[in-house]
Amino acid sequence: MNVAEEVANILLEVKAVTLSVDPPYTWTSGIKAPIYCDNRLLISYPDERNKIIKFFIDLILQKKLEFDIIAGTATAGIPWAAFLANELNKPMVYVRPQPKGHGRGQMVEGTMPKNSRVLIVEDLISTGGSSLRSAQACQDEYDAIVVGVLAIFNYQMNKSKISFEQANIPLYNLSDFTTLIETASKNDYLKPEDKEIAMKWNKDPETWTV
Repeated sequence: MNVAEEVANILLEVKAVTLSVDPPYTWTSGIKAPIYCDNRLLISYPDERNKIIKFFIDLILQKKLEFDIIAGTATAGIPWAAFLANELNKPMVYVRPQPKGHGRGQMVEGTMPKNSRVLIVEDLISTGGSSLRSAQACQDEYDAIVVGVLAIFNYQMNKSKISFEQANIPLYNLSDFTTLIETASKNDYLKPEDKEIAMKWNKDPETWTV
């Protein structure tokens, strides 16, 4: 079993993945989806949580990522950034979804030297909007060099692929939608008809209907 399959299994075992075709889930972005992956549940399971951090570190070493500071995307990326920063003894910041309405009015909480190399940590990638806003905030406020975005799970939406390519920011994830659906189907978490619905949605999430 490779890492992507093992992470998919973990998500299924802790019931982080749920299906609802009618009515579908509505994401923050407004997209309607028959599937929802709630990685926040993972922080409540120490053994699984530690495996994810180990996989993150292995991926960092494999990709030879060099960085000075870890930035967590609020809110779901913050605990993973904290766990990882602690393991690697690296400084950490987190990035708000919008500037504070008082004080310095910044999005980045914490501090870093100008021109620091930053690794953004996110729990999952859907459209990529929150991760790329975090990257832009680090660039705008600290002239940071964003070396990449690290995520547990990637929905593999075409919109996020295009957005990351346009931003010229590498994306690294432990598992993805295709692996999750295949693993769920193979281990009887998913009925054949539900697999078909999920795969159809993934081809064109923005126009998908029940």
